Amino acid sequence: MKKALVSASFLFILLLSCRGGNDLEEVQIPDPEIETTQTAYGNPAEVKVSEGGTFKMKGLKYAYDDLQPHIDGRTMQLHYAKHHLNYANKLNKEVDTTNLATQSIEDILRNLNVNNKSLRNNAGGYYNHNLFFEILGPKAGGTPSGALAEAISSELGSFDALQTQLTEAGNSLFGSGWVWLVVKSDGKLAVTSTSNQDNPLMPNAEVRGTPILAIDVWEHAYYLSYQNKRNDYLTAIFNVIDWKVVNDKYESALARL
Repeated sequence: MKKALVSASFLFILLLSCRGGNDLEEVQIPDPEIETTQTAYGNPAEVKVSEGGTFKMKGLKYAYDDLQPHIDGRTMQLHYAKHHLNYANKLNKEVDTTNLATQSIEDILRNLNVNNKSLRNNAGGYYNHNLFFEILGPKAGGTPSGALAEAISSELGSFDALQTQLTEAGNSLFGSGWVWLVVKSDGKLAVTSTSNQDNPLMPNAEVRGTPILAIDVWEHAYYLSYQNKRNDYLTAIFNVIDWKVVNDKYESALARL
């Protein structure tokens, strides 16, 4: 289509450039615009924690607008470069002068004093968002395969049943929070939810286990596109869940039991 337009433009310009009789004036045709992968929302790789911070931004494996139309680019940019970065910077301020700076985020959460509300919120926010962004992908969706698919079928009934449980958990959660698929200490799968920035690693979790899938149901994760229609967001997000990543996390969790 572009070639046709360029050819037509060239002929039109050529005719206009005639100077009495057959004399022609040379006309310069501009080069076509060069395509670029840079989006209007910026580059996730450029988002960094404040200098000296222990816990880093892990980056995204996709551009902010690669998950459209299911999650819009502006939401992803605000979510990652504003909300998530804020949790990372606040966490670093809390741990950088303590012995927690030498611990993994998982160990911090497992041994957390839940009365320390600031650390609980920022450590949870950092871990939760890392997992959420990691299990999403632009060429994703579909159904699980491998060991995870077998476990879902035998322990939860079916993949459809898993989707129903995750969606119902998200819709029934009052206020802000998260929905999880976890591997419990007995190796079995479970669906659960937590409020605010809590997660199943924390000592106070109703269902404890290793998270292998996280769905953010804070309003900032979906409000620009879905407003108050949380169920529409929960339905759409299955189109961008990377089940290969979730399966890898499932197998890793089992190996650590």
